[in-house]
Amino acid sequence: MNLFNSCIYSGFITHRRFKPKRHFFTYKTFSLLIDLNEIENLAKKINFFSYNRFNILSFYDADHGSRDGSSLVNWVKNTISEAKIDFRIGTIKLLCYPRFFGYVFNPLSIFYCYDENLKLKAILYEVKNTYNEQHTYVFSASPSSNLILHKCNKKFYVSPFMEMETFYNFRLLNPGKILNVFIKQADAEGTLLTACQVGKKIEMSSKNLFFQFLTHPLMSFKVILAIHFEAFRLWIKGVKHVKRKIKMKNNLSIEN
Repeated sequence: MNLFNSCIYSGFITHRRFKPKRHFFTYKTFSLLIDLNEIENLAKKINFFSYNRFNILSFYDADHGSRDGSSLVNWVKNTISEAKIDFRIGTIKLLCYPRFFGYVFNPLSIFYCYDENLKLKAILYEVKNTYNEQHTYVFSASPSSNLILHKCNKKFYVSPFMEMETFYNFRLLNPGKILNVFIKQADAEGTLLTACQVGKKIEMSSKNLFFQFLTHPLMSFKVILAIHFEAFRLWIKGVKHVKRKIKMKNNLSIEN
């Protein structure tokens, strides 16, 4: 019997750049889909996983939302209210990487916000860059479809090899037996880049989580190393470097 609404998604991430130079990479990964209402219970039941304290794997409120260590549930509720998305929140699930030995870097985390009838009502895309900055794109979601489609202009500096004057198309499924998140970045002349995360659902348990840890050792460190390695490859290929013009610590945009 599954004790948790939270689960593990084991799969891979793929990036494909189309211009000005073609570039491709993929790597195996696993993510947690955490029901924020049961995070404390997860820490009690899984010995090597902790909430807001050091362990082999851990989750800290300070890694997301307002990033000051305050309640993520309250931050999401306040953000939804500010966005004027009218529904009573029942469950909030967060797709993210855990900390490995106290360290994590999440390029993209996704908050799935459900009403009291478990109907998906809002999505928050939380994007980070390597300058310790963060921007969250806030969207409403149609509960009538398992396929979620969103579009917005890029408002946050992420890659030093990508212009700001672009836009995103998000296409994802309401997480179930599989995880599928697809993002296309384009400009007026066509597609620049696609990024995809896919995964298979695995029941949350000490045994399953420890197995994922063993098969993806030091994953958080590998994520940040891979980002810099791929940036070096792009530099070698002669892709133009784009300077960061605006600095922001934490910001959000309402896209409804």
